Amino acid sequence: MNNELSHRDRVRLALEHKDTDRVPIAMVCSGINSAARRALEKHLRTSRGISVDEYLATIIDIKGIAPDYIGPKLPERTDIWGVRRKAVVYGEGSYDEIEHNPLGSAASVDDIRKHRFPSTEWFNYDSILEKIRALDSGGEFCLMAANGNIFETSWYMRGFENIFIDLATQPELANAIFERTASFYIEHFRRILSAARGRIDLVFTADDIAGQNGLLMALPMWEENIKPYHMRMNSVIHEYGAKIIYHSDGAVMQAVPGLMDMGIDVLQALQFDAKGMSADVLKSSYGDTLCFEGGVSVQSTLPFGTPDDVRRETEERIRVLGKNGGYICGPSHCIQDGTPPENICALFDTAARVPEAVAV
Repeated sequence: MNNELSHRDRVRLALEHKDTDRVPIAMVCSGINSAARRALEKHLRTSRGISVDEYLATIIDIKGIAPDYIGPKLPERTDIWGVRRKAVVYGEGSYDEIEHNPLGSAASVDDIRKHRFPSTEWFNYDSILEKIRALDSGGEFCLMAANGNIFETSWYMRGFENIFIDLATQPELANAIFERTASFYIEHFRRILSAARGRIDLVFTADDIAGQNGLLMALPMWEENIKPYHMRMNSVIHEYGAKIIYHSDGAVMQAVPGLMDMGIDVLQALQFDAKGMSADVLKSSYGDTLCFEGGVSVQSTLPFGTPDDVRRETEERIRVLGKNGGYICGPSHCIQDGTPPENICALFDTAARVPEAVAV
């Protein structure tokens, strides 16, 4: 195997279920939260004389890309959908939590029509090629556009409890929101992928449809009300030759056949701490066609295990999910504050095959 594979080729070969020089590594729908990153920075500078950015630069194979926003000025802490968030502090860090759902008081489909949804005219898609050139100057990476979370974006606007009540009592209202949200994402991705001229390989789509113990809704409700919008979006993405990487946290095993029928190429997050989630079952049942990303636990092993625990779990994920290709290694979600820096290094060093003399 060629030891000089580009980041892009490494990912593309893996997603074609072919051998690579090492397993691809990514942080899709992930990151290192602020306090954990500061601790990792100190650790790396002390032990290796490098920064976090320098450490990850040669390891991470996938980079995100997005057009510039040129739309109307948005109110503080408010996104393009009109959803406003506030920082909720925990210990050394914080998370942005929703404090205003702009469609929370909507009572009819007509109320949905009156809401100002975002327009693709608010983005400069001509900036994509320049961004690609800038990213390629550091080596050819696998590039990924985002976000495509139709159900989530809709409930952010409507409210979590409200959207489930709508699905049960007035599904026409929920579907009016889904339709407008999906229409935006479909055109958004069409314009991004057209501007990229084949250089974007992955499109990140998402919807958390499961919790720790099972699906958030009955499977027939998902099949009828949410799946069709993703099928439309996925069809457009595939027209441009890009693959779809789909994120859902939680116990999604029951939905995997429907997700595959929906057109996803890569299942992402892989929260194996959730009920019924099994790497062996996923790979043996679906791994001939479906690919996987993530899977190293940010709930248990990374924050609470030892470096050896992390190494063993990472090796097991690669052994099972990476058999005959089809796996991109990474954490199952954001690496939380309080995660020992030695454990973070153990994950990435193991996946990248950093020699034991250097690995922590």
